[in-house]
Amino acid sequence: MSFLEKPTPGRLLLDDTVPLTAVIEASQNLQSHTEYIIRVQRGVSSDNNWQVIRRYSDFDVLNNSLMVCGISLPLPPKKLIGNMDREFIAERQRGLQAYLDSITQHPLLCSSLPVKKFLDPNNYSANYTEIALQQVSMFFRSDPTWEVLEPLRDIGWRIRKKYFLIKNKEQPKERYLLSWVDLGPDKFLSDKDLQSTMKLLTGLSTPYLYPLLFSSTSESSALLIRPFSEKGSLRDHICKAKPRETYLKKYCNPKKSQGLELPHIKLYGRQILEALKLLHDGGMFFGHLHASNVIVDDGVCRLMDVENGMLGVPSALRPSFTQLRKINTTESIDVFCFGHLLYEMTYGRPPDNVPIDQYPTVPYTAVVSVLQSILSVEACKSGMPTVSQLIQTPLFNDIQLQHSEKLQIKVPSRLREALKMAKQSVEKRLHEEQRLLHQHRRLTRAQSHHGSEEERKRRKILARKKSRQSAYENEEDISVRNNNNSGSGASSPPTCPSSPTPPSTTEHAPF
Repeated sequence: MSFLEKPTPGRLLLDDTVPLTAVIEASQNLQSHTEYIIRVQRGVSSDNNWQVIRRYSDFDVLNNSLMVCGISLPLPPKKLIGNMDREFIAERQRGLQAYLDSITQHPLLCSSLPVKKFLDPNNYSANYTEIALQQVSMFFRSDPTWEVLEPLRDIGWRIRKKYFLIKNKEQPKERYLLSWVDLGPDKFLSDKDLQSTMKLLTGLSTPYLYPLLFSSTSESSALLIRPFSEKGSLRDHICKAKPRETYLKKYCNPKKSQGLELPHIKLYGRQILEALKLLHDGGMFFGHLHASNVIVDDGVCRLMDVENGMLGVPSALRPSFTQLRKINTTESIDVFCFGHLLYEMTYGRPPDNVPIDQYPTVPYTAVVSVLQSILSVEACKSGMPTVSQLIQTPLFNDIQLQHSEKLQIKVPSRLREALKMAKQSVEKRLHEEQRLLHQHRRLTRAQSHHGSEEERKRRKILARKKSRQSAYENEEDISVRNNNNSGSGASSPPTCPSSPTPPSTTEHAPF
């Protein structure tokens, strides 16, 4: 959507974090090539699916666009002679299916624009960079003190968010980061309340929140300006990456990533928890904590993009916490995200899956104890600690903070109430998505059990028993009728149940 464009009434904004699954249903030979018919589904609803048709050359173009990630992807090789042979096409189809599975199940590749555009061209055909440039140009015409130096292409994972390096003509040596972003499906504040919240965040000065210098929101998007950190994010520091490189190159397969030393884990963790507590006490909801949203400045961790919750954009970890029904509040989402971040600070990489009960060897037992309280099977089933409880753990409670005064965000009572109502709407959408996922898992388990070899054998045995019982009862009925007819009213000796009289008709064979 453009910066001043009004959303279509009743239109549900697309959640880009909902996973896509793809199955090659068939192939068809044309004159000189083969087309593969792919059934794509968004989320767990079987009603939300469509078909796309792709040639091998389309897969090859997609693979070339993903090579920057540094991962060897299992694309079947090209073949110039014999590529229309039936057996070859069947084998290639299996290979292309394995390729689709590998990219749709990868946590970063699955959300990349090339993959989305390949599988869902109807929803991802827009040129978001061009749209962003148009809106930024409109803004600069209204405020000529700013000047674009260069676009920072794909430094972040979010498809509908674009970044630019800019400067202020009155301070030509300083560099700033301008970002343009579409509002998301969790935007439940009214336009007026959103503007009030952004004005409040722009005026904040606190040690653990990265400063937001300027913000402008419309009915469909937002434009934000903040200082540019040449050192990059905490994830850049962990991955030893250059901040201006594309996120796929930086984070998909980092060669030199390394966890932090215990003193830094303790200090940064405590500072991040203080920032979360500050937001929660002020009635703000975040949900976007990860290592790329943390800036380390002179030994102080500061959260960035704290406005994301109010702008309604989906969280990077949403596919993970929607699987866990105990994570049902915005506060518990922040704790879950903190667990992910703490794991990455400790081991130099995010966890592959959650829940986790086995942790790599690390000399910091206090860290593992906190990780278990958030990411273990028991924590995900029974509930996890609050931010205040985490601050009181032995890992963090002995950290001496530089500030002595109590930090707080002064939120007007009317705006606090609006934030509360929006927060409830965010949680309601989460609960509904979790309910649908839970129903889908139950149905999948039932279908899997019903189709298992053991269950099929059990049903066959029951069917045989039922058939034999039915045949046995039929034989008894016929025997009784024959005895009654032959006696002409006289009493007949009882038929022994253990030795039934053979029926006069052909006996039913058991199934």
